[in-house]
Amino acid sequence: SDEPVPSRHTNIWQSVKMADTFVELGYEVEVISWKNHSYIPAGEYVAFVDVRRNMERIAPMLNKECVKIVHLDTSHILFHNAAEARRLLELQERRGITLQPRRFERPNLAIEHADFATTGGNDAAVETFKYAGKPISKLPSPCATEYDWPESKDWDRSRRRFLWFSSSGLVHKGLDLVLDAFSELPDCHLTICAPINRDTDFIQAYHREMYELPNVETIGWVDIEGEQFKRIAENSSAVLHTSCSEGGAPSVKTCMHAGLIPIVSYETAVDVGEFGVTLEVCMVDVIKKSVLNIASLPKGELECRSRMAWEFARRYHTRENFAKQYQKVIADMLARR
Repeated sequence: SDEPVPSRHTNIWQSVKMADTFVELGYEVEVISWKNHSYIPAGEYVAFVDVRRNMERIAPMLNKECVKIVHLDTSHILFHNAAEARRLLELQERRGITLQPRRFERPNLAIEHADFATTGGNDAAVETFKYAGKPISKLPSPCATEYDWPESKDWDRSRRRFLWFSSSGLVHKGLDLVLDAFSELPDCHLTICAPINRDTDFIQAYHREMYELPNVETIGWVDIEGEQFKRIAENSSAVLHTSCSEGGAPSVKTCMHAGLIPIVSYETAVDVGEFGVTLEVCMVDVIKKSVLNIASLPKGELECRSRMAWEFARRYHTRENFAKQYQKVIADMLARR
């Protein structure tokens, strides 16, 4: 408790809060790593919470009354893998290159062994688990950082500047599509913030678009609590996230906290209301059209949409709201046992 919780991903604080919630409800809590595949439970348990493959291993060892809860932090892995394979095939057909999958994962049977599930995604993620017929509760993602409203933002300067903000697996995330779009949008600027060095074959394939086009700036990973991120956000109008499979993309919600208008794929699994854009399909022409539409908005509407995104994030995607909603959901699940 005396150590600061890292902010590099929302799942770190979220995991601590999930454990704290059970303590607040009066229970002792045992914690193991999600990578621990040797732990054997001993004794009677009220609840077991898992995020990947321990559920199917440990569930048969638990007492009958134990409530088994899986936290779904992504879409179903079969859907997830198939979606990335489709993107890689589409890239091969479009550009004549074959890149390696970066986000493939062995499927798990957690939802089959669980009594209940929670998720930070919306209906797009939930739909991939509906086959199992288990009750799934949607939760707000607890973004690590909140930002003041950018009072001094120059909307005319920022309207044609866009941010790409994601983790690795750049074809899975759709950066190839966005780069192909911006290579045909010389009057619009793209800033790329992502751990790009993990995708060496992608960098080789898209070196020209990432490093030689005058309207694309590739920065790499940035600290969301640092001044660099704040400057980039203040100089941009919108964030692009065109992933093929997510569990609610906290990166998009963090950018909404910074007042950026979200332009997302349906599979990103983030609700963007009337202030954002959910792409009909992830195709280069559709992305170009959406970028140009945002860039051409009147100054008043641009600021209004940005303000709505900022207010929505501050109202819904906060640690306080997650803590309140998670305790309510867990108390209900335990009562139903």
